[in-house]
Amino acid sequence: MIEVHMVDAFTKTVNEGNRAGVVFDADGLTADEMQRIAAFANVSETAFVVGSKDKASHDVEVRYFTPTSEVPICGHATIATHFLRAKKYDLGETRVLAKTGIGVLPVDIVRDGAETKVIMTQGTPEMGAVLSQPQKERLLKAMGISEEDLAENLPVQVTSTGHSKVMIPLRDQETVHKISPDLEALNHLSHEIDSDGFYIFSIEQDGHPYKTHGRMFAPAIGIAEDPVTGNANGPAGLYLAHHGLLQFDESLSYQAIQGEAMGKPGVVEVMLKKDGGAVSLVQVAGTAVEAQTLTYEL
Repeated sequence: MIEVHMVDAFTKTVNEGNRAGVVFDADGLTADEMQRIAAFANVSETAFVVGSKDKASHDVEVRYFTPTSEVPICGHATIATHFLRAKKYDLGETRVLAKTGIGVLPVDIVRDGAETKVIMTQGTPEMGAVLSQPQKERLLKAMGISEEDLAENLPVQVTSTGHSKVMIPLRDQETVHKISPDLEALNHLSHEIDSDGFYIFSIEQDGHPYKTHGRMFAPAIGIAEDPVTGNANGPAGLYLAHHGLLQFDESLSYQAIQGEAMGKPGVVEVMLKKDGGAVSLVQVAGTAVEAQTLTYEL
């Protein structure tokens, strides 16, 4: 019997945030078995923790599966995995080197009294292609919105910190929450532009508790809508900084909220550092709560 721990990430409240499956001691599982377990768990991602075969380069290896395919990295499942691992092994404040599909990434465990926070360092920050006008028009049609619903003077652009997403800035929260996309059309567009996620978000003025309100759709990897996405909010921070909407010299952090439209709100802390005037490091942080444990018979 395989235990699948269900953990809600980016929240302290069960049934909010983004649920991930976590399977420890997964060394003996094949990729096909992991895929079947992920389909059984039926959450956006399930993480499988494999013991390190090279202690010199990393402490642990984690593989990530949606219900339909393996993906190189997942933000909320990383938060969930290392939150639960810290609890399982009674870890204090420490840095864990985790091997993932995009390389070895540092994950920091931070204690604040009884609360555990996990800080995930994401992959290389990369600003990708701006969608062509025909691509943008097909995207707007798939989203059921018009050019006027987009934020002014900002491009629709692929952005990545290891697992690319299309950044779609919208004019206000109301527009974000009203969207009901054509998932089949988004699926086709994903394959054309080689990016499997579409992140729509509104941008708040200074003084608001959350800099962005967002939603993320990824039908190409079996996710109709993801409640709270670390690998969308990290790239969103990079996008905002690149286009001059976050003014800072060396480092900055802000909070982003996602999942409100699904009744599963979660908060992501986005942290950025610059080197030579450009963003060189993107991190996302959050806490988590264990919801339940499922069992799967191979």
